[in-house]
Amino acid sequence: MKQLEPTIENQSIAGTVDPVGIIELLNAFAPSFFVAFMVTLLVTPLVRKLAIALDVVDQPGGRKIHTEPIAYLGGLAVFVGIMAGVLSAAFVEAPLDQYRPVPISVVFGLIVIFITGVGDDMFGWDPRLKIAGQMMAAAALAVESVGVQVAAGVLNPLLGAGDTQLFFFPGVDWVLSSHVYSIVGTGLVAVMVLGGCNSANLIDGLDGLLSGVTGIALIGLALIGMMLLPEVGGDSVEAPQSLAVARIVLAVVGLGAILGFLPHNFNPASIFLGDAGSLMLGYLVVSIILMLGDRGQTHVVLAGLMVFTLPILDTFMAIVRRRLSGKRMSDPDSDHIHHQLKRALGGVKPAVLTLYAIAAFFATLGVVLAWLDVSTELRGRVVYAGALVVFSSIVTYAIKVARRRALSQQAS
Repeated sequence: MKQLEPTIENQSIAGTVDPVGIIELLNAFAPSFFVAFMVTLLVTPLVRKLAIALDVVDQPGGRKIHTEPIAYLGGLAVFVGIMAGVLSAAFVEAPLDQYRPVPISVVFGLIVIFITGVGDDMFGWDPRLKIAGQMMAAAALAVESVGVQVAAGVLNPLLGAGDTQLFFFPGVDWVLSSHVYSIVGTGLVAVMVLGGCNSANLIDGLDGLLSGVTGIALIGLALIGMMLLPEVGGDSVEAPQSLAVARIVLAVVGLGAILGFLPHNFNPASIFLGDAGSLMLGYLVVSIILMLGDRGQTHVVLAGLMVFTLPILDTFMAIVRRRLSGKRMSDPDSDHIHHQLKRALGGVKPAVLTLYAIAAFFATLGVVLAWLDVSTELRGRVVYAGALVVFSSIVTYAIKVARRRALSQQAS
């Protein structure tokens, strides 16, 4: 693993790059977006035929809303589209070629997660194998220090270092060593990868839901990434070896692939993402969020998490609900947010469109918090306060709903 410096976003960075304007950015990213979009759009019908030929289909019954077998392996089409988009981005001319490309560790992690999901879709892998695959993908990020530097932004405010100090403990400077950052950062990466992959997997319960919610999140993350670039986000100029462009490339090609897949996946769906797609999209979003903290900008990482609040909220509510009812986490139920909205609104489309609106609200909130951090003097304190209010409200709401549900089940 690379040695980390115990610094945050205000560290002195050796080397700068020429400023990049918004028009240049759009022109540079457009080809990769369209490559990912067109490849996924055209490959998806072929993947559907392959899935049917291999009998990799989701049979109706139980909690499922479809009445006929639906092809799995949609994740394969999205994977091919993302890889094509990332490859095309490697041929982008200046001004973006002066920045660091998409890290090999992220691409390797996407491949590992995809293989893990396909294995489960086709052979019903043991959950422990799925966790092992996710841990391998997280380890790849940690080896190349992708996201590990976020630990600096987490520990510094808590222990009294850096510009944004939440607490102050004198005499603990010796704790803030590169080894501590590496250990804590690696653990943080592992937790976020596990959480992101499984949050995406849990919310993938209605036609087009995860695809659309992830697409909205990627729009928010792309906007946040652009704010951090010169001229677009202010007077900050990131070093040539930063991940300033790599995170935007991933967001843009991911969005293109999702938009190419969504026409086949929206209700009534002809193909599902499967675990290959849901785990991969969760990993993609988490990787981008971690890359926002390339220089320890924990404030911006929190804003990125805000963009992905809906899957996080659903997962937290599921944990609390199953805990209170005495069920195992692996036990499925029909009380996820999307199930409740489907029952309340009387159909899949109204429920999905409502959740799109909720996802857009959280994405907008995350972008606004990132803008406040980048463009105002308030910086991290606003983001910390905003994140605290939103997530504490989510926790309170989740516990209330879970308790009410548990009491109603006991009464019946």
